[in-house]
Amino acid sequence: MGKIRILDEHIANQIAAGEVVERPSSVVKELVENAIDAGSTRIDVTIEEGGLKLIRITDNGSGIEPDDCETAFQRHATSKISTGSDLFRIRTLGFRGEALPSIAAVSRMECITSADNSGLGKKIVIEGGQLLRVENVAAPRGTDIVVRDLFYNTPARLKYMKTIQTELGHVSDFLYRLALANPHIAFCLKHNGNVMLRTLGNGDLLQVIAAVYGSSVARSMLPLQGENIDYTLSGYVSRPELTRANRSAVSVVVNGRYIRNYGLVQSLLGAYHTLLPAHRYPVAILRIGMDPSLVDVNVHPSKLEVRFSKEAELHKFVEGEIKRVLRDHVLIPQLPAKPASKPAVVQEQMEMYHSPPEPPRAQPALYREQAGLETEEGKRKEKTEKKSENPLPQVGQVRNSRNDGPAASGGAFRQRHGWPLPEAQEASPPLPKFPQLSPVGQVHGTYIVAQNEDGLFLIDQHAAHERINYEYYYEKFGVPEQASQELLVPVTLDFTPAEAETIRHHLPLLEQVGFYLEPFGGQTFLVRAYPHWLPQGAEKEIIEEVTDWILTEKKAVDLSRLREKSAILCSCKASIKANHSLSSAEMTALLQRLGECRNPYTCPHGRPVVVSFSVYELEKMFKRVM
Repeated sequence: MGKIRILDEHIANQIAAGEVVERPSSVVKELVENAIDAGSTRIDVTIEEGGLKLIRITDNGSGIEPDDCETAFQRHATSKISTGSDLFRIRTLGFRGEALPSIAAVSRMECITSADNSGLGKKIVIEGGQLLRVENVAAPRGTDIVVRDLFYNTPARLKYMKTIQTELGHVSDFLYRLALANPHIAFCLKHNGNVMLRTLGNGDLLQVIAAVYGSSVARSMLPLQGENIDYTLSGYVSRPELTRANRSAVSVVVNGRYIRNYGLVQSLLGAYHTLLPAHRYPVAILRIGMDPSLVDVNVHPSKLEVRFSKEAELHKFVEGEIKRVLRDHVLIPQLPAKPASKPAVVQEQMEMYHSPPEPPRAQPALYREQAGLETEEGKRKEKTEKKSENPLPQVGQVRNSRNDGPAASGGAFRQRHGWPLPEAQEASPPLPKFPQLSPVGQVHGTYIVAQNEDGLFLIDQHAAHERINYEYYYEKFGVPEQASQELLVPVTLDFTPAEAETIRHHLPLLEQVGFYLEPFGGQTFLVRAYPHWLPQGAEKEIIEEVTDWILTEKKAVDLSRLREKSAILCSCKASIKANHSLSSAEMTALLQRLGECRNPYTCPHGRPVVVSFSVYELEKMFKRVM
């Protein structure tokens, strides 16, 4: 007698349920997506005990026609596609026709639905996949589905459910995403009688962000709007000072569908390049629209993963648009600004003014010494400057006076060589003007205190100088062949056999940034040449750190990343450190050069350079306003 047989429909339904219904959040996802497809403007979700005891979804959508009520609970029954070609132009969230029968197979389910405003509807009761009864009832337009005792008849699946709080977290997280994807729908989520989410459904995405993440987050978001021939992009991205420890606050919505896509998240992070500290992530809601033929959503039963026809073009578009938004805003972190309404009590109007500059006096070549780039020619030039009573030191003067120094943050050098910074790979409009600041003093030899008519500013002097130097060195590493100098006494580097093989493989890449290494037998290499503008005294250390980075990254190394890493290492070594006293003229020079940078708001490691206190906040602290 044969051992292979066809499973009966009841068992087949239970197995299919495993594909779509993994946990309570799966049920909420499928049923709420059906409600959205039905054109609902209000969706109420009520759950108990994390959804294992009760899930109730009530909407005011189009409902189910009386003749379709029983058919809707059969396998692969759907009104959303009719032919195979429809799978390539899907415009709805649901289309497989698996959700209702799969959910009904593992729960006790009731559905009351009405397709019109007659007040009459149908009630369907199903238990464990078995239809118990269908009856006429009074019902408003829309659908009300109740799912009780989820997985009551599949104890193995029930056994592997997590704690109530964990399951509740999955439900709330996905409903938050759906609310962000559909700000025109009023959502309400209740758990054990407590309201966890309520949105107005007025189409204001910022209001939904405030409902999900809080009003302080909503105030720190920047609007996003862009389009090209294939795509539209809208939503919000956070200012760099607002970050999270993981990617959980990034929501990507394609044609109204929340999806997970690693490439699009990487495009987002690429736009924040050097604006965020390591292992920190922005808050972002990216809403992407495109022709349905450009995206395949029929990839996985959960419909969270999709494929794009023109993926590289989409990633480039998204990254470019987010870069543009970040570039168009002044990104100085600040305390809450003055509210629109005037305070009831104003004791006195506080005036801010620029203190008169100090009389011109000779200054030491601080930045040249700190950068290790002082030369005899530079010293002669300094003497000339002293004679002319020029109070501003030349930040980061290099050994070859024909080259631009770090202070030349773009302009002439980019025009000559056409080699852009990572923050500006393409031609772009002028950046928002960095505020004109007058230095007031210095705190602990580390922070510059400055002011203007808007308020008080604190500047991290090391981070500021590091940003100036980074932009300088990044451009320099773009044309290293013009600056490499051969050494009379080569620098020796030793590696393990495996490391030596990796370095040997990357020798051509190192030459493209100006480091010329030559095998010297066994595991030893000689550094024959390196760029002459490396920080003096730190040349060997930088080369060692660059090679260590190559050994760590291995196959992930490319020319762009190597240039960037080299520039970061040089900028850190060449910058003034904390606990270093600066004169007023040196602080003025540093702020001036900072304002000329393409991105004066963060150091290359993503730490903030400037923070500010508004005049209103200062007045409030001193009770000048009440």
